[in-house]
Amino acid sequence: MSRIFYVTAALITLVGVIGCSNEGEQAQQGMPAPSVSVVTLKQEPVVHEMVLPGRVSPSRQSQVRPQVDGVITERLFEEGAHVEKGQQLYQIDEARYLAQLNSAKADLKSVQANLKTLEAKARRYDDLVAQNAVSKQEYDDVIAQKDQAQAAISVAEAAVDVAKVNMGYTKVYAPISGRISRSFVTEGTLVTTNQSQQLATITQLDPVFIDMQESGASIITLRQSMRNQGSMDVELTVDEVTGKRYDQTGSVKFSEVTVDETTGSVTLRAEMPNPDGVLLPGLFVKGHVITGRENALLVPQRATTRQPDGSLSVYVVNQNNEVEGRTLEIGKIYRDQYVALSGVSEGEKVIVTGYQKVKPGAKVNPSEWQPSSRGSR
Repeated sequence: MSRIFYVTAALITLVGVIGCSNEGEQAQQGMPAPSVSVVTLKQEPVVHEMVLPGRVSPSRQSQVRPQVDGVITERLFEEGAHVEKGQQLYQIDEARYLAQLNSAKADLKSVQANLKTLEAKARRYDDLVAQNAVSKQEYDDVIAQKDQAQAAISVAEAAVDVAKVNMGYTKVYAPISGRISRSFVTEGTLVTTNQSQQLATITQLDPVFIDMQESGASIITLRQSMRNQGSMDVELTVDEVTGKRYDQTGSVKFSEVTVDETTGSVTLRAEMPNPDGVLLPGLFVKGHVITGRENALLVPQRATTRQPDGSLSVYVVNQNNEVEGRTLEIGKIYRDQYVALSGVSEGEKVIVTGYQKVKPGAKVNPSEWQPSSRGSR
């Protein structure tokens, strides 16, 4: 009787275990697939850039200085205004230079009159020497005096030219077009030819130069890009707080051929249009040198996992909503994304969030990674 009881109890226990196992499997099969966020890969325009600190410098700048001595009698420009090349800026007292010019002209007339006298004398001596009325020596002396008079005329003409030049220098003109500074002298100031103080400074603000500093090691890559592209565009960030970029695009002109021994950097110069005069000399800016443009597949860095062997892998959701593991071959880094060279293709869905709770072969419930998620990267 007891043996029958034990057998019956064992059968009941076995049936209970089997029933529990079936219920567990049914419960596991009835669980919903985990949700993951995916991004659908597509070809996107990519701009590779090198960000360098830079400083604005004028393309042309001229210090206006006097070329003759004298007293400033008049200032003929408005401070801070735009002046044109050849525009008169100052007037220096010209009385002394006018007198010198008149004196040089009088000397010229005097030697010209002397030459006429000697030429007439030489013509008379031509007849007299033929008749042996004067000696040959006297005739040669007259010819020599005539030649000296001609030379004196050349000297007098040069003196007139110098006097005219000095007379012209009493009017101080703008050597270049641009924005003029304040005047460093006033009417009544005595100026001299070799003085250290300039009268004013003219700065050309359109275009301007952007002088950027790059390390000697990185400049090799940059020079190779310049050689391949021929020219490189440059954009500017003038306000680092907002990150707003300047609305004009410049181009790289050249790089220095030597490395600064004190800083280990190389100067790179770009030319930037500045039609509104927004960029002022001495302003610090951030230059974005465009080293390349391409269409590429971009994979968010946060979607990748680093393997023990150093490779990068991602999870891809196929058409059956099953997870597949892929190994990536990447190129350059673009912002917070990798440029994928192989391992994934256009149109595939890469898991960005939720890949920690899935494995290859698992079913998932994918949803597109929302722009709000992108903004929170």
